[in-house]
Amino acid sequence: MATPPLDVVVLGAGARGTFSYGQYALDHPDQVRVVAVAEPDEAKRARFARLHNLPPDRCFGRWDELVLAEQMAPALICALPDREHAGATAEALYAGYDVLLEKPMAVTPEDCVRMVAAGEEAGRLLMISHVLRYTPFFSTLHQIIESGRLGEIVAVEQRENVAFWHFAHSYVRGNWSNVERSAPMILAKCCHDLDILVWNMSGNPVTRLHSFGSLMEFRSQNAPAGAPDRCLDGCPAAETCSYYAPRIYLGDNTGWPVNTITADLSSDGRRRALETGPYGRCVYHCDNDAVDHQVVSMEHSDGAVVTLIVHGHSDEEVRTMRYDGTRATLKGRFGTTSEISIHDHRTGAVETVEMGPGRGGHGGGDEGLMRAFVAAARDRSGALTDAPMSLESHLLAFAAETSRASGSAVEMDRFRAEVRRDVEATAAL
Repeated sequence: MATPPLDVVVLGAGARGTFSYGQYALDHPDQVRVVAVAEPDEAKRARFARLHNLPPDRCFGRWDELVLAEQMAPALICALPDREHAGATAEALYAGYDVLLEKPMAVTPEDCVRMVAAGEEAGRLLMISHVLRYTPFFSTLHQIIESGRLGEIVAVEQRENVAFWHFAHSYVRGNWSNVERSAPMILAKCCHDLDILVWNMSGNPVTRLHSFGSLMEFRSQNAPAGAPDRCLDGCPAAETCSYYAPRIYLGDNTGWPVNTITADLSSDGRRRALETGPYGRCVYHCDNDAVDHQVVSMEHSDGAVVTLIVHGHSDEEVRTMRYDGTRATLKGRFGTTSEISIHDHRTGAVETVEMGPGRGGHGGGDEGLMRAFVAAARDRSGALTDAPMSLESHLLAFAAETSRASGSAVEMDRFRAEVRRDVEATAAL
């Protein structure tokens, strides 16, 4: 007898909720069935309801209306805005749901700790969407490191090269442009990278961390002469500006990122979105304060050193990395073309592993993550990470932002202890 699909409810029908998690259910109806949604935007809620054939009584305007109602499924996917993660996830766990939570877990380290505790107290699964672990590329990279072929890891350099248009879309015009409304860029963008580093350096925690970074380009003093607040208001730099909104959003592409600016993807609908919404603003006249480049230097307990660099001025969307061990060096590239090469120190031999882009978003990670969540919700198998391990990557991101803001190195044992003391002190009130 075939196993019935896993029933899930979805909080948030934006890009991730609709086009990643929701799409997986449409593509794999034998595995997942969406039975309810909560989304405040009426157009997005209606679109999601049409896609999943949801009746009106299974569509909610607020997440708490769904979570506090009678439990509708064993599992829940939380794809709400970052600042709503903590409250909604804790309530869902205590209501009896197993939860897949979009990263980042929360926007304060204390709330991340509380969330892990809520999962443990409720006895429910809490799985964070660290999708890179589920890609063929990073799975292969991890297996090579675990095999010992590189010897002891001495130094690591990992770069997240964010394409210029992607950075402008998400971190200048979009949801993560302003830290007060969302989360620091190093958390929102790089908790994936930090999670991979925690995974590959497992059993060897970070002891000390230092970080630098700032916002250089997307400031009013860098605006072209005469540039208006909106691109469609007659910008004199329309032909020369790399960020001219109509060029990005009014072409033939109606997939990501264009499908995030409006639910009406007709030419008129997209133009109206640029005339009235955030994505039509001049990138030099936004209220953004997210840094556009940052470096994090980490020392591990065995003396290994790791550097993570992220910036938003790349010609292409690609992650690159280098792991230098006592026996061999690994070099990797993860993007539209992906490759791993291993350079043996003794023989000089070079082994190259070419890899395809993977099916679906994040190089196959979105599909792999959903398969793993379905398995974990059914019998607690399939997950490559647990909430406490995800917590560590988030604490590194918060420590990096603390270091960047203060200009001082952070001792991680002290930082972890202070966060937990703050949580305990609050609980005692």
